[in-house]
This record gives sequence, structure tokens and C-alpha cells, in this order.
Amino acid sequence: MKRRKVFVGGMHHESDTFNPILTSKDDIWVVRGQQLLTSKGKESINGIIDTLVSAGYDVAPGLIARAVPNGEWDYDYFMVLAREFLESLKASLPLDALCLSLHGSMRVRGLGEAEGYLLEEIRRLCPDIPIIASLDMHATITEKMMKNADCFVGYKCAPHTDTYETGFLAAKITRHVLEDGVKPYMAAVYLPFIIAGEQSETNVQPMKRLTDMLRQVEKRPHIIGASFLLGFPWADVKENGVSAVVVSDDCQKTADDTVLELAHEFWDTRSEFCFYNETREVGDAIDHTCESLKAGIFPVVLSDSGDNPTAGSSQDVTNFLKAIIADKRLAALDPPLCYQAIYDPSFCSKALDTGVGNHVIGKLGASFDSVTSTPISVNALVKAVCRSWEGAQNTDMVLVDIGGIDVVVTSKHVGCYDPEMMRALGVCPEKCKVIVVKLGYLEPEIRAIAKRSIMVLTDGSSNEIFTRLPYGNLRRPIYPLDPGTECDFSFIGRS
Repeated sequence: MKRRKVFVGGMHHESDTFNPILTSKDDIWVVRGQQLLTSKGKESINGIIDTLVSAGYDVAPGLIARAVPNGEWDYDYFMVLAREFLESLKASLPLDALCLSLHGSMRVRGLGEAEGYLLEEIRRLCPDIPIIASLDMHATITEKMMKNADCFVGYKCAPHTDTYETGFLAAKITRHVLEDGVKPYMAAVYLPFIIAGEQSETNVQPMKRLTDMLRQVEKRPHIIGASFLLGFPWADVKENGVSAVVVSDDCQKTADDTVLELAHEFWDTRSEFCFYNETREVGDAIDHTCESLKAGIFPVVLSDSGDNPTAGSSQDVTNFLKAIIADKRLAALDPPLCYQAIYDPSFCSKALDTGVGNHVIGKLGASFDSVTSTPISVNALVKAVCRSWEGAQNTDMVLVDIGGIDVVVTSKHVGCYDPEMMRALGVCPEKCKVIVVKLGYLEPEIRAIAKRSIMVLTDGSSNEIFTRLPYGNLRRPIYPLDPGTECDFSFIGRS
């Protein structure tokens, strides 16, 4: 019997349209060809490949391109990668199916939605074979995506601890379609609702209940996939919003009826979503931090949530750092407050050249987002340096003392959630009384250290208070910006 052949690959990025940074070649890492097949990890593409290889499939690799959430992608480099992807697809024909790992909220400057474009080009080359894809939980489903794919399944956990399992499910559905000869029927319903991850972690209500509902629905006969895809609130695009998606192996009516059931359930819970972690405005957060220190409760971890690079913000907004420096209570701690981290390649390079034990004089921050904040003039002592740190795309890092505050500065736009970043610069986070991270909800690594955590409602491209963002393209009315919004439960991709 001839071995079935499936093409694998994809692209992953959350693109914050409020962030002026253009995500370029230097920000993007690519795994391709045989390296993709042999790479080990817990991402969705790994779940896809491992499952298909174990089942004896002939797996044809394209490429996976990823970047830390940031601004929109550079058009020219995206097209280079898209052409490479499509050329490798052409070279792999004939195929029995494609099983892809996509994000769903990736944007390209001058093009718009990346996944819709890529799927449309794939469908032109492969008009008659199944196209199945895993998606991030924060995918934004569009008409173009629906018209050019047969099946989407999304992550069910936030933080995303089930990426590998979602890839496994996508591959399992691919096997079901090919081996059992079934046709997937997919339906998606749009809900006019934008929501941040900081209000929709899946270990608390109402998202816990809604996620449990998805798992129960997937146990029903003929339901092979059920997802809530929450969109990406920091993208000012018409299509933004929540989607319910269901895939059936029975008929379109089964998919339609089930997805409407899910959509109604989600919409009916919209008023239950809220900030469930301790959340405060800047001044209030600083005061409560100082109260914790007096009570002997520390480390206190503060999230500079408005400038969260893992949500696509620029990582160079200085407003919260300025407030901390100005508050003499936090500038006199022993060990010092550690602030992780400002993205400023020029300052980082200058500090590296200056060397440990010397002072670097110059401007820090607001190198990219010059609208939200302004640079800080500093005369900073260089305390430690770390070149090409492997924990975050080989970024260079420096630790500088600014007015009694230890500030981490990076040469690349990177996630700031990992306490190993501090350790690489000689800081012991467990001994700190206060830590600031440019983050929203705490990732498990930093959560384990915190005796108290406060999400601070700060400024930046990932501002948690949506009314403070200059939306201009978003479809209106939309909840919660427009409290009286009504939902017509329209199917996406149907005229």
C-alpha cells in the first residue's frame, strides 16, 4: 500500500498594530526542511510531525517561521518566506493532505492578514486535498481563512500549555480524514467581543467552564474539533473578535448547530470576564507594594502590562520606570528593585562598550514608540553584562544601576517573563524584594517566585484598558467598548 504523504509547516506571530516596530528578518527565526523534521520541542508543529511520523506517513517539510509578538511583519521578507514555503510545497506534490501550524493573528504591513493570504495561495496549488491547521487560542478567524481551509483546531489553554496536544489533534484529524475517508465540515461564528488574555486564563472562571464545555463537546459523536478563538485585542483590524469554531465528520448541520450552541454560551458569559488577579493603577500599585514590604511580604512582582512584549508591545515605554525611579521608597531597597527589561539596542551596545564598573551616559528607552513615552536621561553604572544570551534569541543584555534601580536592557525585542534573564546578569530574583517585568499575567516561571503579584495598568501598545487605545479600523459596535452591543451570531465566510 502506498504511503500517504502530508506536507507540514507554518508561520506563527501575534502582530500588534499599535506597535510601530516593523518585525524584520533580524527578529524572525526559521526552521526548514530536514531540520524541521528532526527538531524536538513542545510546539504544535512538533505534535503534528511526531504523530504523522509515528503513524508511518511520508512527511514533507516546508518551514516554520516565528518571532516574539511585535509589530506587523515586513512585507518584503514575509514574501521571501511565503515564496520559499510555496516553492517547497510545489516540489512536494502530489500530496494527500496538508497539516499546518499557524497562529491566526499575524499581520503584514501593506498586505494585512498573513494566514488568509498563505492559505489562499496554498489552495490555488492544492485545490482538492484537505488543508488542516492548528491555531493559537488568540487567532482571528477571517472569511479568507474559512474559505481556504477544511479544519481549524485551536489551543484550549492560556497560558498555552497544550500546544503539542493541539498539534497532535490536528494530525489525528488528518489521519481520520485520510484513513477513514470522511469529509470535515467546519463552521465558525463571529462574536463582537474583544478580550485580553489577562481576563481569560483558562484556570479561572468563566474560561475554565467554557474550556471544559469544549472538551465535553468533542466527546460527542461526529464532533472532531471544538474551539473558542479569542482574537487579538491589540490589532486594530475589522475582523477582530471572538470566534467559536466546530468541525464535524458528519454533515454541515451538525457543525452549524453545535457552533451556535457554543457561541451563545460564550456570548451569554461576556459580563463575567474581569481582571481576576490583583490589578491596580500606577500610583496605587506602588503604594501597595510599599505596604507589602513593611509587612514582610516579598518578593512582590509587578507587571508593566501596557508594554508587554509577549503581547506585541514595543518593550521600550519608559513611563512606569520613570514613576519607580521618582519614588524614593523603591529606589532605596537592598537588594535593589530589578526592572526587566527595556529594549534599546543603542544603549545596550554603548553599555557593553563602556564595561562593568563604569558609567554610561545617554538616553534610555522610547527608541521605537516615541508617542507613548519619552527617553530617560541617565548616568548609569554598568553592573553586569551578558552577550548572546541563548535564553532569548541570543540577545545581548546589560544590568545598569539607574537611581538605585537595577534595570535590564536588551539588544533585541524579547519576552521578559523568564527569571533566568536576571540570573544571567547575577541577580538572584528570590532575594529581591520587588521585581518588575514587562508582562501581563505571570508565566509559571516568575509566578513561582512571587509572594504577591500586582498587574499594573500602564501605558503602551498592549494597554489593558482598551478605551485608552486609538482604535480606528475595528468593527463597531463591539463589546466592551460599546456596552450595549448586540450579537447576530453570523457565520464567518458565508454570504
